[in-house]
Amino acid sequence: MYQIAIIGAGPAGLSAAARAAARDRQARRSSPSYILLEGFSAHAKTIQRYQKGKHVMAEPGFLDLRSDLGFAAGSREKILSAWSDGLRQLNVNIRHQAEVRKISGNKGAFAIQLASGETIQAARVVLAIGLEGNPRKLGVPGEDLERVQYQLDDPKEFTNETILVVGAGDSAIENALALAEQNDVWILNRGKEFSRAKDANLNAVVAAITDPRRRLNCHYETSIKSVTQSDGAMPLTVVMQTPAGEKTIQCHRIIARLGAIPPRKFVESIGIEFPNERADAIPALSRHYESNVPGVYIIGSLAGFPLIKQAMNQGYDVVEFINGNDVKPADHPLLEYQFFGLPFERSVDEIVERFQTLIPMFREMNALAFRELVIESDLMVAFPPGAEFDDARRRMAVLEKRLATKDPRPRMTRVIREGETIYQPGEFGTSFFTIVDGEVLLEASGPQKLRTRLGRGEFFGEMSLLSGRPRLEKAIAGPGCILVETPRRTMLKLMNSNEEVRSGIDWIFIVRELQRHFAPYASLRELRNIATRVTLRKLKAGEVLFTEGEMGDSLFVLRSGAITLLRRRAGEDTPVSQVRSGQLIGEMALMGDPVRRETATANVAAELIEIKRREFLELTRRDDARLDPLQKDVSRRVVDNARMQVRPEAGTLMNFLMEEGLGEATNVLVIDEALCVGCDNCEKACAETHEGVSRLDREAGATFANIHIPISCRHCEQPHCMKDCPPNALRRSESGEVYINETCIGCGNCEANCPYGVIRMVYDAPKKPGLISWMIFARGSGPGEQPDYKPAASAKEKGKKATKCDACVGIKGGPACVRACPTGAAIRIGPEQFIDLVEESKR
Repeated sequence: MYQIAIIGAGPAGLSAAARAAARDRQARRSSPSYILLEGFSAHAKTIQRYQKGKHVMAEPGFLDLRSDLGFAAGSREKILSAWSDGLRQLNVNIRHQAEVRKISGNKGAFAIQLASGETIQAARVVLAIGLEGNPRKLGVPGEDLERVQYQLDDPKEFTNETILVVGAGDSAIENALALAEQNDVWILNRGKEFSRAKDANLNAVVAAITDPRRRLNCHYETSIKSVTQSDGAMPLTVVMQTPAGEKTIQCHRIIARLGAIPPRKFVESIGIEFPNERADAIPALSRHYESNVPGVYIIGSLAGFPLIKQAMNQGYDVVEFINGNDVKPADHPLLEYQFFGLPFERSVDEIVERFQTLIPMFREMNALAFRELVIESDLMVAFPPGAEFDDARRRMAVLEKRLATKDPRPRMTRVIREGETIYQPGEFGTSFFTIVDGEVLLEASGPQKLRTRLGRGEFFGEMSLLSGRPRLEKAIAGPGCILVETPRRTMLKLMNSNEEVRSGIDWIFIVRELQRHFAPYASLRELRNIATRVTLRKLKAGEVLFTEGEMGDSLFVLRSGAITLLRRRAGEDTPVSQVRSGQLIGEMALMGDPVRRETATANVAAELIEIKRREFLELTRRDDARLDPLQKDVSRRVVDNARMQVRPEAGTLMNFLMEEGLGEATNVLVIDEALCVGCDNCEKACAETHEGVSRLDREAGATFANIHIPISCRHCEQPHCMKDCPPNALRRSESGEVYINETCIGCGNCEANCPYGVIRMVYDAPKKPGLISWMIFARGSGPGEQPDYKPAASAKEKGKKATKCDACVGIKGGPACVRACPTGAAIRIGPEQFIDLVEESKR
């Protein structure tokens, strides 16, 4: 009878066995108290099967390693060799080729049946079996063809092939990078960015994708529909679903790295329960990693933690827990710093458990995954103005001084005053707020200033996260307010991996849009039933929502993107209006005119909420129905459409603006060529404002009639450039300007992702002689960017960085290009001025 049977010799199991061996040595035991069972012929099967020479990272960087086996970033071969040495030195009791078929019994007397027929007895069982044997397949016709692989052992085995790598996680990225050394590789990412990748992998893949010398490219928002095999030079024909529609390509092979699913049948045979029926569900565990079956513990990737360092820490901890030593987890100090400013004293574990219990959306999360989410978020705590607030600030100042030299610097509680504004209406922001305790007051902008009180367990900020729109209301910290502010990248990663969280956020988004447009005083409870009956629709760029002349029985709320409304005139579709995110489309079909008078087409990828007639009538028959603003919006739309109709030539200009990307712009530079004298003062002022580098190309860009759209940032509603920025250097100011901060690493991903060519990679410009030196002594080339400047050695050492128009954010007086224009030809406008611009240009 062993005290502990550890099943699986991956990083988690090895670390658990090493801890048990070290304890046996300290106790001078004559025989081992544990056994490590591995069904493969060697330890760390997953890492043994990594591609040769693969660099293994020691993530997450903020965690210290806690294990009797050493581990640091290095090659696959180096790590495996070091572990072999460690196992020999500790004399770990490991048995290979010991496949476990069945586990029965109870705590204190488990029977572990092996494939050989032998039975092993153990008081407790630690499952560290991982997910390696259960790769997730493509789920399409052709997924089992010979040249569709779910594992890559040696990337050097393939040369001068065209290969599709499917996936957006670390394994897919590492495979793609290695294969691209000697093959043409396309990586297919089903999402808009690599939200799940480690930072180092993210840096590497975006740099490779944007480097024209590398043989790696990427299809975003793309999935495979089918794979067929032929006898040609490229034996696979792949039909892909892309944002632009179906696309067919040929390749030599597909390597799909879509993660793995738990061996659920085996795990459930032990009696372990899963929280839901999803294939990727993770068993619920205690903070000591114990499952619902007393005496059975789960660690590593089966517990939802595939990172090696996390798994090794868990292996160490679980053996300590079993031996009665309630050690603090490795992340304990980080959480202590975050919770330091809370107005109550409880242990870290109690606080984490309480937080998760109070937030319904996070209750289904694995407790360990929830700890990680908290570590990546900021904690805000509101105190009453006066002595309480002052005392809290003093305490945080002491802690801040103590941690000043710590690298990386841990997050600490942010102390605010009750009544302090968290954000203002019109501000741009992408963080997501969850209320742990107390209240938050949301005050809508506009004459009515409707107020909504949110309490414990509720959340806000989801509209800006999902749609890219500016904040619609003022958020004010209420009494006893404790908030978790989660950054965009962390939230997207969670939504991509947790359907319950995504569904919860989608649902509350729908409810709040219903409140905003139709029933401002209705409670969440009152709108729950209607919200479950509306549907979410997604459109690709160019896809038609409805067609002129058809009968309509629904309206739409545009959640993200932009829609152009067109009318048929003289055999041509003429734009009459543009609808932005947050606005209604097709409402006339439910307000007296069921015939669609326009064709609605998506300018860019769009998401919409569809509300049918029945739900619309339920909303409008309420006593508090928001009918007057709704009727005014319809009237304004009719007037705008009429303005466009009486000037049919204006439709062509509007069409030009949409083709130039103004459908997703929030702040765009437009030049009236009837007024422009070609002085280039706009470019010169831009360069003088931005350290000698112009962020504007006046001459370039498209022109229609007298309207010129130069090469300058549009400050898109959902900026393409922000996608996959490894250091998160692209930011959005509270007033909406998209800018690049000093953390840019020069990867060039933003330049590649921008569809409008407004981002350049440049060296720092050399310092120029002053204006007086130029005027009197003719030194230098004068105001503006020096043509073909040669960067200094220090600039070359620093490397090229991304530069783009930031609309002179934070500079008094606004954009320099507009201020420097002597004729008023240059103006910056938002979408609300587009129709005015079109109408003015045709007078």
